[in-house]
Amino acid sequence: MARATGIGGVFFRAADTEALARWYETHLGVQGFWNQEAGPTVFAPFEQHSTYFPAARQWMINFRVDDLDSLIASLRSAGIQVETRPEEWDTPETGRFARIADPEGNQIELWQPPD
Repeated sequence: MARATGIGGVFFRAADTEALARWYETHLGVQGFWNQEAGPTVFAPFEQHSTYFPAARQWMINFRVDDLDSLIASLRSAGIQVETRPEEWDTPETGRFARIADPEGNQIELWQPPD
C-alpha cells in the first residue's frame, strides 16, 4: 500500500513572512528548505478541548532538538520566554520538553528525546 514517508513541509500564515522566517532561522536554525536529521516524528490529533496547548490555536509544532539546555540558554539570552515543567512534561520514556512562542504567538514545543 502507498503511504506517507515523512513530513514534506509545514505551512502557516504570517503577518510578516520575511521577519518570521528570519526568526525561525536565527533562533532555531530552521530554513525554508531544511534537511532534517533522521529521528522520530509524532503525528497526533488532540481532543478539541485539550489543554496541552492554547485553545485559540489549531496547531502546535514540535521541534526535535539535540541539546535542550543549551538551546534554552540561547533563547533566554535573546530575550525569548521559555517555559519548562519538568515535573509534568519530562519523563525518562519520552524525554524532555520546553515551550516557546514565535513573534506571532504560534506555540512551539522543543523536545529532546531520551538517549
